Amino acid sequence: MCGIAGIFNRLPERPVDPQLLVNMAAIQYHRGPDGFGYKILKDKGVGFSHARLSIIDLDENRARQPFVSADSRLLLAHNGEFYDYKRLRAELTLDGARFQTKSDSELVLHLYPRLGLEDALEHLRGEFAFALYDNNHDRLMLVRDRFGIKPLYWAETDNGVVFGSELKVLFAHPDVKREFDAKGVFHQLMQTIVPGTTAFKGIHQVKPGHVLTIERHHGKIQVHDEKYWDMDFPLMSERAKQDREDEQYYIDGVRNELLEALQLRLEADVPVACYLSGGIDSCSTLGMAAASQQSPVKAFTIGFDDKDYDETPIATEMAESVGADQDVMRLNASHLYDNFVETIWHTERTIYNTLGVAKLLMSRHVNKAGYKVVVTGEGSDELFGGYPAFRRDMFLHGMDTLSEAERAEWESLLAEGNKIFKGAMLAEKEVNDPALNELVGFTPSCLQPWLASAEHVEGLMSKAMQKEVAGYQPGAAIADALDADMLAGRHPLDKAQYVWIKTMLEGQILTWGGDRVDMANSMEARPPFLDHHLAEFAAQLPPTMRIKGRTEKYVLREAMKGVLPKVLYEREKFAFMAPPAHTDEDKWKAMKALAEEYLSDEAIDAAGLLDKEGVKALFTLHEDEDTSASTQVQLDAVINHMIGVQILHHHFVATDVPEHARQKADQLGWRP
Repeated sequence: MCGIAGIFNRLPERPVDPQLLVNMAAIQYHRGPDGFGYKILKDKGVGFSHARLSIIDLDENRARQPFVSADSRLLLAHNGEFYDYKRLRAELTLDGARFQTKSDSELVLHLYPRLGLEDALEHLRGEFAFALYDNNHDRLMLVRDRFGIKPLYWAETDNGVVFGSELKVLFAHPDVKREFDAKGVFHQLMQTIVPGTTAFKGIHQVKPGHVLTIERHHGKIQVHDEKYWDMDFPLMSERAKQDREDEQYYIDGVRNELLEALQLRLEADVPVACYLSGGIDSCSTLGMAAASQQSPVKAFTIGFDDKDYDETPIATEMAESVGADQDVMRLNASHLYDNFVETIWHTERTIYNTLGVAKLLMSRHVNKAGYKVVVTGEGSDELFGGYPAFRRDMFLHGMDTLSEAERAEWESLLAEGNKIFKGAMLAEKEVNDPALNELVGFTPSCLQPWLASAEHVEGLMSKAMQKEVAGYQPGAAIADALDADMLAGRHPLDKAQYVWIKTMLEGQILTWGGDRVDMANSMEARPPFLDHHLAEFAAQLPPTMRIKGRTEKYVLREAMKGVLPKVLYEREKFAFMAPPAHTDEDKWKAMKALAEEYLSDEAIDAAGLLDKEGVKALFTLHEDEDTSASTQVQLDAVINHMIGVQILHHHFVATDVPEHARQKADQLGWRP
């Protein structure tokens, strides 16, 4: 996996500055330290650059991107992996294609002319983001994978369009304004981002499963956004047909699809390891990897010093059961704040929990151990209903046969089993948002903790920003960004999972819990659960195969029963997160020390984002002896977000990013 960047000028005769392309590649050196390249199409006003992490085809010169097609029609820069590429390459070769490299990326140059982009995408399997310029049609296409595993940002400037794998890549271009958006800051402070947006004015994300087509007409830029894939759950009227299939059909289907997805992701020209926590997801991937390979699998585990949050014992039991070579990195959670500022540089968004910091440290540890590819468990909870919020929505809205007394009992048991996560994974109190209620039929439980925290947000913002968000309804903004057609007529559990996939999965788990903290240390993470073939099968699962009674991920448990330790097979879902600040005096002191630097009166005045009195009032509420533990969990998150927006200002507004990018290019010796 790599980093891409590019410029598409409004006027073809306006030349692209090669130094800018080099700078844009250099600022994301961490994504691709194995080499860089750039290409400019003369008299076209188009140029791409690329920072390379070599995983497939290690030949530095042969596989150097950007690629230009043999007929000079197409220019390509690709980040990510296409799986099953050997079969596709063989089929295309038999059809007359002549490949210049062994890279999976080159597939695009041969599929697109034969099939067009829409049909070509049906053949592309994996996690990817790529830019493709078609000279024949003077058209730039920005494409992002189906779940948004790989990032891709873009902005329209006075002179055209700039794009890249990270925000800092865009900010390395002097035409891109570095100015906060008030609504964007609001969402950073409340955790949940509106799909497709960022914290900055005029900076957008290509949405997962979308193609952004950019064309020039008489000096004007035209942008078309089109969806090519979505998580399409069956209509309720179609669910009745599923009664014809017995449980074993679904268990076998999940097992077969997941095994194929896992084995495809073990394909690499470098060693592949596994991330291993104490959850079913990573234990399943390790179990299958161990069964698929001849030599012992390397498994990396994060261990926390707080036993309430530490999953090491189960992870170790799993590693021993399959003969894996386990490497445990033990962390003192109070020291995570020492690396908080660096983590925000990479995530480019705020984080509610220091798990993102822990994962950044883990990717660094794995890289130093000599690995740059790992298989991960992300996506399992999304497909199989693993989060406690899904169980809550299931028994509240998706089980008509339960009495009110039974619903109350089940909710009480769910809250008791997840009490240390209350305020983060589950809201302290019921939250009903009118716009989400109208769209979904209820306010999904996964959004309720963050909608509850939004009550604090406006008072934390500066007076100038408060004016810009006066009357703003964050729930309505999220609802407006969701595709109503994909929610209409679906089962409540399907709706809850869909909303999570479009908000929390892409905006949180795959960002500060995934790509950004892995690629910070040149680590490629591959999540087999987010293989779209598996996802399409999982969408067809009856809700009771995902959540059966009080058991979440029922079908996955049964499919993986052969490789899971008994204690894990029988265990309730345990959310993987770092201990919050309020749980320990040392952690609280560490967080306060960072707050004293970034939330001082002077720092707040300099940034102009927050309100000093509002910030102080929130700390006072947090430290009030009458404040409940679950409210403290919620306020811990808000404090992390406040510190985070101040750090974002420090990194990307107060700092001269274009000059920093140029200096990085000089330091690396990357020159036009």
